[in-house]
Amino acid sequence: MIDLYTSATPNGWKASVTLEELGLAYTVKALDISTNVQKEDWFLKINPNGRIPAIVDTEEEGFAVFESGALMIYLAEKAGKLLPSDVKGRSQVIQWLMFQMGGLGPMMGQANVFYRYFPEKIQPAIDRYQNETTRLLGVLDRQLKDNEYLAGDYSIADIANFCWARTFAWSGVEIDPFPHLQRWLAQISERPAVIAGLNVPYNLEERMKAQANSEEEFKKKARKMLVNKDG
Repeated sequence: MIDLYTSATPNGWKASVTLEELGLAYTVKALDISTNVQKEDWFLKINPNGRIPAIVDTEEEGFAVFESGALMIYLAEKAGKLLPSDVKGRSQVIQWLMFQMGGLGPMMGQANVFYRYFPEKIQPAIDRYQNETTRLLGVLDRQLKDNEYLAGDYSIADIANFCWARTFAWSGVEIDPFPHLQRWLAQISERPAVIAGLNVPYNLEERMKAQANSEEEFKKKARKMLVNKDG
């Protein structure tokens, strides 16, 4: 059994979608990151970096794994799926996983901060991160022009990039110029395991709308969540 410590963020979805796709049994330990519970001592023993997601594999003497990319690799290897065993195939998947970890995720995260949540509108910063996000989405589009998925068969590389790329509108960018990216997003979004994983630990959009009494309250809650999340 896998204990999944998570919240409704792109990095959190990477873990839950992976678990759903692999068919591994897991229990959800939802963390309200707006309260900084992820910085408490008990959680730092699981993830020294104090961010989500993280897992504890109770079948392996409580083995803990943090960092979403490392977590995905661990789970794929445990199940023997979504990550090729041959050297070249494995490398291709990990390359595109690192593309998300080092590029798409951080740039979209910064675009979110400066476009939606930062108290001041610093246009050069907004432009810088939105432009880089658009460039990276274009890289995905070019790769998908002649490939159904990013690295051969459907893999953890697709899951990782999908969970971030699908939130493009939140970063204030458009994907109209990227038809291959649009095709890929639509295709993956229809997978039952993806649908299930995106609702872990809850449907974020529905939860935020239900809790917000006004647009400003919605923004404040979203801002607080973003500031405390794993990025």
